[in-house]
Amino acid sequence: MSQRFQDLYHWLNIQFHRIPAIPRNFGVMALFLCCAYWISSILISHTGGENNSALVFVLAVVLISLLTSGYFYGVAASIIGALFINIYFMEPYDAFSLSRTGYPVAMLSMVVISCVVCALTARVKKQAIEAVHREKKTRALYEQNEKLNAEKAAIQLESERAAIRENILRAVSHDLRTPLTSISGTVSVLLESPEISPKNLTMLSDIKQDADSLIVMVENLLSVTRVQDGTMPLKMREEMLEEVAGDALLTTRRRFPDCHVELDLSEDILYLPMDSLLVKQVIVNLLENAIRHSGDTEHITLRLYRQEDWAVAEVRDQGQGLSPEVYQAVKAGQPMPRSLSGDSTRGMGIGLSVCQNIIKAHGGFFTAENHTGGGAVFRFGLPIEDQPA
Repeated sequence: MSQRFQDLYHWLNIQFHRIPAIPRNFGVMALFLCCAYWISSILISHTGGENNSALVFVLAVVLISLLTSGYFYGVAASIIGALFINIYFMEPYDAFSLSRTGYPVAMLSMVVISCVVCALTARVKKQAIEAVHREKKTRALYEQNEKLNAEKAAIQLESERAAIRENILRAVSHDLRTPLTSISGTVSVLLESPEISPKNLTMLSDIKQDADSLIVMVENLLSVTRVQDGTMPLKMREEMLEEVAGDALLTTRRRFPDCHVELDLSEDILYLPMDSLLVKQVIVNLLENAIRHSGDTEHITLRLYRQEDWAVAEVRDQGQGLSPEVYQAVKAGQPMPRSLSGDSTRGMGIGLSVCQNIIKAHGGFFTAENHTGGGAVFRFGLPIEDQPA
């Protein structure tokens, strides 16, 4: 039952405040003055002329002040109430007279009391409105705080999960690198033996190639986890990008002696701060991706040039280019989708994720696109700090 009354009160309050302010306030004032007049008339008729109309009108003024906005309606109601008392509830009835004993003082007192009551009720209403606003603000802050706490807990949980994944990945990578290196070294020794048959020689060459590929993948996994969690601080020194690219090209040619990479250098000397080992790893990864995944080992170009305040390195091939799935994965810095994890894309996503993280740690940019003439283009830029003359 109480809930029904609350719902009814809420509905009436909404309907009441939908009425425009001025008509609503005048309507409230007229209603309560009429009620005061009616009640005072009943009291006089039942009390044998004893006059309590002043108290009734003061009560009406209090209610009008509570339900209207501002001071005007309360003051106007007090003046009208005083006139009603003078004309209708004081002898001689139905006539206005200021000569009645004590009337001017009584009327002035009623107006003053009404004004004080109006001021007090306005202050009470203001405090009530401020209290409601404070409550709403407090509730909103509480809800926002709860939301922030939930988001913080989710972020912390995800950070813990990421840390666990990285620790497991790092441990597995460490454990894999030693046996893979042993396998590669042992196979290299066997390949130099004259007693190996051509059939076994082919099989051992495939084993060495796969072992070397896995070693590179493990090194990339270690690098990406170290760069992401900050355990691999950058060792920044002023280096020539041409020299770093030359070292990367020599490393690539040792691993792939049958490939052909053209080095295209600009007239500008690209001298800038970098971690040369990590930048070399980026270039090696890009060259190996071009060799392994483009299907073209004869038309690969490594180009170095300056573009405004950036030293740019670009690896281009003339293969089949990037598929939409691979392009989106590279653009998002993610490993290759599982549906594309065959031999043609093995290790590509991990290597490119390493490249993106290393270049990002240097404050540079990394992009990938399909060239209009065919093939894929991978490009990264490092910021150049101009040297004083």
